Amino acid sequence: MRILIYSYNYYPEPIGIAPLMTELAEGLVKRGHEVRVVTAMPNYPERQIYEGYRGKLYLNEYKNGVQIQRSYVWIRPQPNLLDRVLLDASFVVSSFLPALFGWRPDVILSTSPSLPVCIPTTLLGWLHDCPVVLNLQDILPEAAVHVGLLKNKFLIQVFATLEKFAYRTATKISVIADGFVDNLRSKGVAANKIVQIPNWVDVNFIRPLPKENNAFRTAHNLNGKFVVLYSGNIALTQGLETVVKAAATLRDVPDIAFVIVGEAKGLQRLQQECQDIGADNVLLLPFQPREKLPEMLAAADVGLVVQKKNVISFNMPSKIQVLLASGRALVASVPDNGTAARAIKQSGGGLVVTPEDSQALAAAVLDLYQNPEKVKTLGYNSRQFAIEQYSFDQALNNYESLCYSVKTQTPVIKSTVVSKQEV
Repeated sequence: MRILIYSYNYYPEPIGIAPLMTELAEGLVKRGHEVRVVTAMPNYPERQIYEGYRGKLYLNEYKNGVQIQRSYVWIRPQPNLLDRVLLDASFVVSSFLPALFGWRPDVILSTSPSLPVCIPTTLLGWLHDCPVVLNLQDILPEAAVHVGLLKNKFLIQVFATLEKFAYRTATKISVIADGFVDNLRSKGVAANKIVQIPNWVDVNFIRPLPKENNAFRTAHNLNGKFVVLYSGNIALTQGLETVVKAAATLRDVPDIAFVIVGEAKGLQRLQQECQDIGADNVLLLPFQPREKLPEMLAAADVGLVVQKKNVISFNMPSKIQVLLASGRALVASVPDNGTAARAIKQSGGGLVVTPEDSQALAAAVLDLYQNPEKVKTLGYNSRQFAIEQYSFDQALNNYESLCYSVKTQTPVIKSTVVSKQEV
């Protein structure tokens, strides 16, 4: 089968959707399918085109059997509203030609964000007479409006219209959590159009490793410390200032060290916060190479998931699956009624505390520091849940079956379809 993946983010971007789409594309190739990816020049999370990709309008690459068709995008390190609109618009326009003039796909898999990509993928579906699967990693414009990223009423209406268009024209819509299902059903999307396939983690790559003789701990003078680790995006929805304040609360406990790994601009902002409140027990580090990710995660005693109060309830950070697979205890400072909190509670691998409450976060960390057996039990539960619920092979089976089903117009596998009775 020939599968076209239309994804703004892809390798070598280190976080978010990019690693997921890279693993999916390469996994499908290993199953014998022909896969090409239409994507942007890599720029996330720094919002700068990576060195080696600058000054190019188009670039065709091959990696692990996947054809990667990259196109120019308008990107600015500190985008205003116009920059964000131009970013989406530039990708819609620039990506369409390489997508059109490649081989005819049997199935198109389109990821959102970016929502405006539904325009070229729908056109391609019509022109090639092939089905389009919309993969929702977030729901726009609702999520952007909720956290204050999108305030312009005209643009909100434009994106709301695009959202309806995307749902109506897609053959199937794959979603990553049950909160997405509820949201789509409330907007009139038919239950038999929705397929729930959680995001995954490669449990063979991300796995529990010993803290002893850990190169990451040694390199950063963390041996003998109780390490609390956050790794990922540093943006409006996270509110990492809560972590810095919690660290400052615990600075009199010398064995506890907080480590935050992220992009340079976010780290600069947090560095100032650390200086302002005296959080000298926070270590700020840039993103590590992906091959060192298992070792970095293994250096931690506790992994953090952090969201602000106003993050919409269906948001499900992909880092949750990764942290669970690493076999470490989790502390989640997230809305209690959200999808993220529900997943962590179900896993039995972590504690959930009130978001933006640094005292609650500090108390949870201190509790785990004082109870090593509890940390061990939570870590064991994390790993088992990741294996049972989030294995890559299971997700790959589901995506492969979904692609076959839309190609032949036969029913999707029962385990992933949300029926009317289930909603």
